[in-house]
Amino acid sequence: MRVFVAINLGDGERARLAGAAQRLRESDFPVRWVPPQNVHLTLKFLGEVGEDRLAELFSAVDDASSGIAAFDMTLRGFGAFPALRRPRVVWAGVEHEATLARLQQNVERALEAIGYERENRRFSPHLTLGRARKGARAGDFEGFEDLVNRLTYEGTFRVPAVDVMRSRLEPGGAIYSVLHSTSLVT
Repeated sequence: MRVFVAINLGDGERARLAGAAQRLRESDFPVRWVPPQNVHLTLKFLGEVGEDRLAELFSAVDDASSGIAAFDMTLRGFGAFPALRRPRVVWAGVEHEATLARLQQNVERALEAIGYERENRRFSPHLTLGRARKGARAGDFEGFEDLVNRLTYEGTFRVPAVDVMRSRLEPGGAIYSVLHSTSLVT
């Protein structure tokens, strides 16, 4: 099964974010939008994981989260990778926060210790809102940068847990479910 480690937003914050991004979603740009209920912050994508490894994985995430206190995460603004003029990934920004960085590093180290490959790219926290459709060209995004720059969003929410998620790929898109949740210290 496809598995990743994530921080999930509460329903209220997801709804606020979806409302702020509505003009983007309603635009004619060639983007496959992530359903609002699937928006999350990925700490580590693992790919295919056998059921026989789940207990070890859950334990590693528990260990990585041990001693980390629940913290506030602030979302601010919208952007795109690699750039607004030719986006591949459209995102909502996540402010850098020391506890979030420490948590992600702990998860990375704990999973590397049980055989998962370490991510070589620098952690760039964001919430993926959409991905450019295959075959989309730079010219298809004329006006996109202006639209994004006119939108504003800021929200802060409490992060009470780290979740190990399953991603089932269906014809209508991915369906996510929580396999294991580790509460942070309150």
